[in-house]
Amino acid sequence: MGRVGAPYGVRGMVRVEPVSADPLALVRQPVWRLRRRGGEWADYRVDGARAHAGALIAALEGIATREDAAALRGAEVGVDRAELPAPAEGELYWADLEGLDVVNRERVTLGRVIGLMDNGAHAILRVQDGAAPERLIPWVPAFIDGVDLEARRIDVDWPADA
Repeated sequence: MGRVGAPYGVRGMVRVEPVSADPLALVRQPVWRLRRRGGEWADYRVDGARAHAGALIAALEGIATREDAAALRGAEVGVDRAELPAPAEGELYWADLEGLDVVNRERVTLGRVIGLMDNGAHAILRVQDGAAPERLIPWVPAFIDGVDLEARRIDVDWPADA
């Protein structure tokens, strides 16, 4: 639902860049889950959060200094799935896509979704196939043919050699 940016102030507050359709959704949550790159999710009680200049500013329990906040820079921010409303018809949570196989129109499996990222214009699907370099596929209708959650598959219009 977001990513921790630079520290805010000297008292351990963090700046979070929201990536959800509702940027204020995190403000309403009493507990955030943070995951540093390659790490495990950890829960942090939110002592206060507010919108500020297109970002969120938050005080997290146990984060008391600027150095503590700086150590969280780059961490993903989420909430427990049970706290989220059900997605509307035709919508998905990014977490629903992680682990799905990505198959092109020639029925070649390009790999498995390891995550998504937002480049500002649209989301980008991150696909990994073993030791091969990561593929980045724009999450736009021109390239995404469909998602079948039951079959755990995303169909794409993307060449196998790209």
